[in-house]
Amino acid sequence: MPLYRVAHRPGHYNWRMTDSRFPPLCNIASALPRMADERPDAIAIRCPTGVEPDGRVRYDIELSYRELETRSNAIAAALARAGIVRGTRTALMVRPSPELFLLMFALFKAGAVPVLIDPGIDKRALRQCLDEAAPEAFIGIPLAHAARVLLGWARKSCTIKVTVGRRWFWGGHTLDGLLAQSRGDGFTMAATAPDDMAAILFTSGSTGVPKGVVYRHRHFVAQVEMLGAALGIEAGGVDLPTFPPFALFDPALGLTSVVPDMDPTRPAKADPRKLIDAIQRFGVSQMFGSPALLDTLSRFGAAHSVKLPTLRRVMSAGAPVPPAVIERMAAMLPDDAAIFTPYGATECLPVAIIEGRELRDTRAATEAGAGTCIGKQVPPNEVRLIAITDESIPEWREELQVPPGQVGEIVVAGPTVTDEYFARPQANAVAKIRETLADGSSRTLHRMGDLGWRDEAGRLWFCGRKSQRVEAADGPLYTEQVEPVFNTHPQVRRSALVGVGEKGAQLPVLCVELEPGVAAGERERIEAELLNLGQRHAHTARIQHLLFHPGFPVDIRHNAKIGREALARWATAQRSARR
Repeated sequence: MPLYRVAHRPGHYNWRMTDSRFPPLCNIASALPRMADERPDAIAIRCPTGVEPDGRVRYDIELSYRELETRSNAIAAALARAGIVRGTRTALMVRPSPELFLLMFALFKAGAVPVLIDPGIDKRALRQCLDEAAPEAFIGIPLAHAARVLLGWARKSCTIKVTVGRRWFWGGHTLDGLLAQSRGDGFTMAATAPDDMAAILFTSGSTGVPKGVVYRHRHFVAQVEMLGAALGIEAGGVDLPTFPPFALFDPALGLTSVVPDMDPTRPAKADPRKLIDAIQRFGVSQMFGSPALLDTLSRFGAAHSVKLPTLRRVMSAGAPVPPAVIERMAAMLPDDAAIFTPYGATECLPVAIIEGRELRDTRAATEAGAGTCIGKQVPPNEVRLIAITDESIPEWREELQVPPGQVGEIVVAGPTVTDEYFARPQANAVAKIRETLADGSSRTLHRMGDLGWRDEAGRLWFCGRKSQRVEAADGPLYTEQVEPVFNTHPQVRRSALVGVGEKGAQLPVLCVELEPGVAAGERERIEAELLNLGQRHAHTARIQHLLFHPGFPVDIRHNAKIGREALARWATAQRSARR
């Protein structure tokens, strides 16, 4: 029996539970009552609690589905005592822990609106995000509340404060105090509708100040259904979600979450020994990891001949996954295991998907400058490619589309496409297109801000960010069609194409980060070899200027998206200094 169904006419989606024993709600948390009824004693979440003297991580905290259900209900009732109810925008700053997941499900059940921001972003940007989201409530650990007071976060909007842990000088409630006061209070899950606001999730801000994406309950429920179907996920598996928000999908999919002992804001620095121990100890059958984390894990695995026989499914997203990483990961897994790289963004996920074997088959084309193959669109999403422009497009027109094989901007329609950014009308104007359908209704299309093309087999090929294209006098260059050519050099860890100068007359410059341990005296030889590599293809032959960089700036969330805007400023300064 499927958990959700979809009944729609074009552009209209209505996702609801089908189990008649439970209320017909549109809410990602509505899977919990069913799971607690069917598998009450099954472990829903395992969390680390410390490290043994021998370095092994302790996992002393376990929550069964019954406990997750009853305790999140109790927390929802407790928060209602403080005034956090349906529609209350609530900033949540709690470290990955049982409290984080209990609070998230409690907020969803109450119909409140969690506001989630990456804690590692620049503090000025974080303040701007909170000022924009204007949360009425703030739930956080003591350190987060101290920062809120000292740095003025949400000062004008926040009237309800709840501390998870010991309260210091800022007043308000403690979660423990509210739970004590509300003991015996009944709780009924809010009757949330598909179009009710469910959360405000901020983007990583890799190309600017993070934007708050408005998620409605139908978006979360559609994501669960589409990811489960596209990845072939079955109930009963064990997941290692190294990106904490993804753990919220696990109960709806009938999975056990094993929360890893790592700093989620620095996935590239995760200790591979701890990850491997968790996978082997708990029989982890699937995991999500950013390309940077998989790079770290697979390098360790290759160096120590590690095998992970229980791991059947690996997912990675956030940036293109280098072919070498895919090959190293595959060597650690059973022969029939799958490595998926879903393509999407905070605003729309999933859009397309490709499995590692097919990705390896397209490696030669990628290294010849075709771009990175990201697979076919995930139904019922629809993907279109439009002519490249930085202007807003208020209304959809068929003539916007480019012919097959031509590079254009990726545009998506479908049930996971979010409708708007919160309090960002200018960003909405640039990223959203309104489409009028044949029956007179309308829907929102999302411009991904990514460039790509579609091959004869219907597969999409990612060519880079639109904002990071280089507009030279002799035509445009796209990052993901240039960099893989140079990344084939064995001593190059990664490269980044940037433009120096004004659009339309930019000088293409290739920034190069070498593998650790490469001596500075080797650079002259490597530069000559890279320029020779570029001569093999017409578009990369246009690259005549290289700069070696000690270590690329990357995004906070996945540590994988290269900060090309910062590199462009650095390259401009370097060239100016050499004149």
